[in-house]
Amino acid sequence: MGTAPTGRVDTIVLIHGLWMTSRSWEHWARRYRALGFRVLTPAWPGMEAEVQALRDDPAPIAGLTLGQIVDHYAALVRELPNPPLIMGHSFGGLVAQVLLDRGLGAATVAIAPAAPRGVVRLPVSTLRSVYPVLRSPGNRHRAVPITPEEFRYAFGNTLTREESDRAWQRYAVPAAGHVLFEGAFANLDARSAATVDNGRDDRAPLLLIAGGEDHVSPPALVKSNANLYRKSRAVTDYQEFPGRSHFTVGERGWEKVADRALDWAVEMATTRSPAIVGEAPRW
Repeated sequence: MGTAPTGRVDTIVLIHGLWMTSRSWEHWARRYRALGFRVLTPAWPGMEAEVQALRDDPAPIAGLTLGQIVDHYAALVRELPNPPLIMGHSFGGLVAQVLLDRGLGAATVAIAPAAPRGVVRLPVSTLRSVYPVLRSPGNRHRAVPITPEEFRYAFGNTLTREESDRAWQRYAVPAAGHVLFEGAFANLDARSAATVDNGRDDRAPLLLIAGGEDHVSPPALVKSNANLYRKSRAVTDYQEFPGRSHFTVGERGWEKVADRALDWAVEMATTRSPAIVGEAPRW
């Protein structure tokens, strides 16, 4: 079922992505807590409300920036007594990488992540998935909803229509347009909040996970993300799960992905992480 807590490695921070809330982690959080971990699923700033409330009034999402999101999680992690395991999905996977670059966490897992600055080419399926936001410059300052049909293409392409619609109903909320614009045009901004120092040797281990049928973050994109770190001597691993969509944290078979993420993170944190092995967390 997965690895139990060991020593100082006892806390997991789960970071959700665009068009989702912390509810998207409900299965993983339950599974990890059953093993004895302290699991934190904090929402992005302004996204603490329930799904239907955010659909009814997405104003708190409209002005959100990537920098605000990263700073929010950085402050939370720095308050913890021990370096946690950090896992992020989609844009949460990008946030997790920026936190890693700040020296935070004992090990990081980025699941179907949005890419940091430096990944130049976006696959056609990625562009199609984010088109509902990027099609209008005015969306930069709006919270943009996703229709069930758009959700099916971006998140639920390996699900039945009924399964995808149920997932949309339970999890989907409007997306913070500014955040997506920041990610899409990060390579044009030298001061982008999506920037990481990918040559650092003193960071904690990083695992990037891709789903074989993911339309938003297909394997080619996640592999390009992993290749950014090829100059670093720190641990960077890549794993691909065939046949899985961008909704990999919730679709059938999620347990296999969750267990692999946890087993890898605990092993790396206890054997390879500077924050644990060297007893010198930078915060």
